[in-house]
This record gives sequence, C-alpha cells and structure tokens, in this order.
Amino acid sequence: MTAYRQPRQERSRRTFDALLDAAGYLLAEVGIERISTNLICERAKVTPPALYRYFDDKYAIIYALAERLMLRQNDALETWIASYGDKGLDVLSDKLLELLETMSAITGSQPGAIWIMRALRSVPSLTPVRLYSHNYVTDLLTDIYHQYLPHVDRETIRRRTRLSVEMAYSMDEMLKEEDFDQKKLLQDAAFVFRSMLNFPEYGLHPAPA
Repeated sequence: MTAYRQPRQERSRRTFDALLDAAGYLLAEVGIERISTNLICERAKVTPPALYRYFDDKYAIIYALAERLMLRQNDALETWIASYGDKGLDVLSDKLLELLETMSAITGSQPGAIWIMRALRSVPSLTPVRLYSHNYVTDLLTDIYHQYLPHVDRETIRRRTRLSVEMAYSMDEMLKEEDFDQKKLLQDAAFVFRSMLNFPEYGLHPAPA
C-alpha cells in the first residue's frame, strides 16, 4: 500500500490539504506521467521536506486524492440512503437518477478527477482504494435492496449491484473523455441499473422505468 501520513495539527492539515489541492490541479494540467513532487511543492508553495513529512512519492499523493474523492462519494451515498432507504424499492428505483447526478457532480468538481480515476485502474498501489470504495458502496446498496427483496438470493443482488457500481464509475470516465450528452447518458445508466433489479426468475415485477 502506498504510504502517506495523516497530519495531527490544524496547521499541518492546512499544508496537507494545500498539497492535495495543488496535485489535483496539476493532474488536470499535466497528467500522471509529468506530475512530480517538485511541481506539487512549487504550486502549493511548500518545501520538499514538508511534502515528504506526509508523502513518500507522487503516487502517495494521488492515493490520498483518490481516498478524498471516494469518501465524498461514499458520504453522498449515505445521505441518499438516509433520505430514501426506508421508502421502498419503487422510490429507490425512481431516485437512482438523482444519485447518479450527485455522484457525477462530485467527480466533476474534483480537479484532475479523470487522472485520478485512470490511476486507480492502472497503478497497482492504488487498487486498494478503488476496491474498498466500490465494495463499500456495493454492500450498502445490497443491504438496502435485499430488505425489499428477501426471497432473492443475496449473492445475486450483490453481484448485480457490484456490476452496476463498476459501470457507474466507468460512465464517469466516459463523460470526461468523450462527447456525450450528460443528461441522456445518466438517464440511460439509471435505466440500466433499474433493470438490474428485475428478477423474473423469482416472479417479481420489473422495477419501474
């Protein structure tokens, strides 16, 4: 696992956050290959020794950036579940588009987000961040769906939910890399994810469109 160390004091936290912010903007400007700890220090107006107090290398900084992005998305999901989780499967299905829009907005507000997502898939030391977050989201949604689908095998629900989660993150990359109509793509994704909740083999009615 890539090493980085959390600050303990408020002043240290400001330095830590300044380094992350600088790295995000630089990722957006120069990409993963060209970004360096020296460039990050220069942008953040921080000395190299101060950077190395928290990070071993540029990948540790990207690791922390990825964690920050994933935690924001996880918090948004928890808020969505708190709002609609007890209102039934039909409401959850109907509000999927809202969730996707919120997640997309969070990613869109993160400088360098496309490079962070690319790094999560291509840099082995960042894999734990991606897998932890994706499985956390999957398990939260699976628990909610299963309480309304008690006769459906939980593993089947989880497998389909896990696939939906992976598709959602891939969709974010599509929006950043290609010229798609965002609203229509999110609507299409919501339609696909609702279809994942159809279990005709259990005699259950399709989720509402």
